[in-house]
Amino acid sequence: MEIRFAIYELKMTNYEVRPVSGADGTPLRIDILVLPNCSMMTLACTGDPLRAANRVCGRAVFDWRYLSLDGRDPLTSAGTPWPVSGRFDAVEKRDVFAVVSAFRAAEIRDPRVLSAVVAASRRAGLTVGIESGAWLLARAGLLNGRRATTHWEDFEDFASAFPAVDLRPERSVTDGRFVTTAGASPTFDTMIDLIRRTAGIAAAIDVASVFVYEASRGASDVQSPVSFAPAAGHDPRVVQAIRAMELCLDRPVTVAAIARSVSMSARGLEQLFSKEIGRTPGAYFLGLRLAAARRLVLDTRLPMTDIAARSGFSSVATFSRAFKRVYGTAPLQERRVRAAA
Repeated sequence: MEIRFAIYELKMTNYEVRPVSGADGTPLRIDILVLPNCSMMTLACTGDPLRAANRVCGRAVFDWRYLSLDGRDPLTSAGTPWPVSGRFDAVEKRDVFAVVSAFRAAEIRDPRVLSAVVAASRRAGLTVGIESGAWLLARAGLLNGRRATTHWEDFEDFASAFPAVDLRPERSVTDGRFVTTAGASPTFDTMIDLIRRTAGIAAAIDVASVFVYEASRGASDVQSPVSFAPAAGHDPRVVQAIRAMELCLDRPVTVAAIARSVSMSARGLEQLFSKEIGRTPGAYFLGLRLAAARRLVLDTRLPMTDIAARSGFSSVATFSRAFKRVYGTAPLQERRVRAAA
């Protein structure tokens, strides 16, 4: 317990919220605005730690609820409706206002929605943009001049869309009364931290224990497209080589150059990847590039020329052939099938 406490304490953020142990002992009121196409995992990581906190504390520490723009249960990215308590009302008073979004957050531009986000944020002590929720906060002008983060898949597009935001590649970022998180796991970290600051470190540790959770990474750790489980036991040189690949998805380098970056020969890296991954470094690198390209094909409306360039292919034809070999269909055809579904 003492070791875990020391590790956990190092990973706290620096925002402050009203403690629940105030004179009146009223619960912290938290409204979670759920937008369509959210991740079920992220939604669960937002609300379930609060439910567990109430349970382990034996009292209503948090008064939390999921809400939607129209009061109906929004569809998640899995196609499953997510139950909400009702319609979001921007003028209601709340202590914490959280916006959860994922796919197609960049397409939300309705002035009425953005005005509601601004109004709700002004009435809250803390505003949290979860996963792609930062898109709405930024579109509403709430993050101008502030540090923030978003999911790594959206990073480049977000930076281009909002140059006034100091975008950071970190897992979660706190700037004043605004917190932004980059996905499910960083959101869980943030909620555990909120529990600590509201109900105390003992409650936070108890909730973490309920979920058999260990804080292995801090808020300021940089996001990565490839995650390695703590117990996976990968050779550190494989991890370093993959990290080097991630840095140049749009400008592929040779296997020899990647090998040099981890102080190995090209032959040695080939043997190491064959043993650890079961693929050659070149094949793994191509897979990373195509996976990144496929996300752009399915989740954006970028033209194929832009996607090919971002993925390091010399032409659309070369990109299309490589894509079809791996996924069995041409990228434009896969986009059309997804759009029609």
